[in-house]
Amino acid sequence: MRILLVEDEIGLAEALGQLLKKQHYSVDIVHNGQAGLDYIVSGIYDLILLDIMLPEMDGITILKTIRTQGITTPIILLTAKGDIPDKVSGLDYGADDYVAKPFSTDELLARIRAALRRKGEVVTEDSVTVGDIELNTRSLKLTCKDKELKLILKESLLLELLILRKNTVTSKEQIIEKLWGLDSDVEHNNVEVYISFLRKKLTFLQASIRINTIRGVGYILEVTT
Repeated sequence: MRILLVEDEIGLAEALGQLLKKQHYSVDIVHNGQAGLDYIVSGIYDLILLDIMLPEMDGITILKTIRTQGITTPIILLTAKGDIPDKVSGLDYGADDYVAKPFSTDELLARIRAALRRKGEVVTEDSVTVGDIELNTRSLKLTCKDKELKLILKESLLLELLILRKNTVTSKEQIIEKLWGLDSDVEHNNVEVYISFLRKKLTFLQASIRINTIRGVGYILEVTT
């Protein structure tokens, strides 16, 4: 899953970015409100961590703007301790949750998982499932019945994306944006390589899952009978 962190305290942003990457989230970080808004409207993020006090555009204004545009991406506000009016305004304008600085990392991670569950994803604490496979997004282990394989991170992120979009075509461009970011110069053949890796591993596991190619469009994950 891909998270956008909009935080102007550079030290805090870098620390949170490292924390989230260790949990195998893909993370983009921006340090001002206008850039945050520009990234959010791309639609590639599964969750936004949004500081309220930002240069160029504050978090409440960003929140109001995107909700008015119909963007429903879950948003967790990062607020100053005891800043009750901002918390109330944020929730009224459509924030999903908030955490007050300073916060514990365990609390933040728990709130992220809760927000993603409310979004309706097939998410447990650490895994996503479809058909007869289960992908543990923390350990990167893929299991099917009594067989198990260890994936590399990019394989795990790609399979997670396809699982969450099962029965929906996902283009190569969408995969590149979600796995490598908006500014990536990764080419389509990189995606093809990782799709090939996953297909071989699903075949080895004898899974009831297939990644089918829709020529000229992208890929779709389907459960076979």
